[in-house]
Order: sequence, then structure tokens, then C-alpha cells
Amino acid sequence: MLQATEPEARSTTFGGRSIGYDERVLTPRPWTEAQSAWAREWLDRVPAGPVLEVCAGAGHIGLLAVAGTGRHLVQVDADLHACVWASRNARAWGVDSDIRHGGMSEVLLPDERFALVIADPPYLTSDGVGQFPEDPLTAIDGGADGLDLARECLTVIARHLCRGGVGLLQLRDEGQGRDLESDAAERGLTIAESRQLDGGAVLLLHRTTDGGQHGQHAEDR
Repeated sequence: MLQATEPEARSTTFGGRSIGYDERVLTPRPWTEAQSAWAREWLDRVPAGPVLEVCAGAGHIGLLAVAGTGRHLVQVDADLHACVWASRNARAWGVDSDIRHGGMSEVLLPDERFALVIADPPYLTSDGVGQFPEDPLTAIDGGADGLDLARECLTVIARHLCRGGVGLLQLRDEGQGRDLESDAAERGLTIAESRQLDGGAVLLLHRTTDGGQHGQHAEDR
């Protein structure tokens, strides 16, 4: 539940625009602008249709990706405070965003399909979260191996990605991406490319049945 008195509001610049949040929400990381930029590139190539962001936090990655494109955005987070801030930020940016509070596997209708899915799950191991005491636990704890929520993201991507669409999954590093190769394959997804960025990594995923049209592993480029 929301507190009677909310913590002091904070703001940071993301993609040249202001993003609001407070201490209960993970502080937006500047490096994730690269994930937004990659998503924006793909919006020129994927079919028409809405964009989904799961584990959205304050909503900054999805907002920067779709701002000015006219694409409808659905943003999901299990934390109510994150959803409140995502809604505020969407209004401030003038983005048409449907904010949904709840588990990512629960708040989407079975027949909903998206041209692009952005996934920003927590990816630290439960044993390692103590290194970041300033961060909300639920925003960084990815379970015993750090990949519990990432695997759920793969399930959601596989279930809701339209034909010809792509998913972008944020992780700690490319090593985690290699650990997820079999999980992706079991769900009918192919890791088409991986990028190691300044603060983390991002995987590009597509349906295996779509073939190799979307890209290739970074080491093959």
C-alpha cells in the first residue's frame, strides 16, 4: 500500500528528459538509454502494434523507446510505487501508456500480442543484493542464480510476441545470456544478438519459427 506520507520525490535526466521516482523505486541507470535506443531502432523494422515493457520500474526505458512514435505502450510492474511513478512519467512525456500493476504472467490477456517486448528484470543473485543496500530489494533480487525473473520474462515474450516481433531482455552480463540459451530454446525463442554495455547486457530475441531474419550473435557479426 502507498504510505500516508510519500518519500521525497527525486528526478533524473534520461534521454534528455526528466524522469521522476523516489527511494522506493530503482534509480534509473544512464546506461539503459542504450537499451531504449536499440528498441527504437527495431520499431522501424517490426510490424505495427503495441509495445510491452515488463519489470518497468519508473517506466523510463519504455518511454524513451516509444516517445514520438505513436506506438501504444503497456507497462507492467509488480510494485505499486513503481507503477505510480511510471504513470506520472508517461503523462509528463505525453506517451499513451497503459500501466498495469501485478505479476507479468497475470496481468496480460492470453490473446494480447506485441510487436516489441522490453524486459528489465532484477538479475542479481539473492546472496549478492547486500552490495546495494540503497536499492529496493524486489527491484534487484533475481533469486538464487539471478535469473528467476529473467526466465519468467522469456515465458512472457514467447507467449505475447507477435510474428516478426522482437524482445530485448536486460541482464547483468553476456554470461547470463549464455546461461539462458537453453531456457530460451525451450520456449521457442532464439537469442539473435547480445550486446555488452557499460552497465549490463541486453539480449535480442525472436521466435525461432521466424528464422534468422532479425540478426546474429555479436561474435558472428
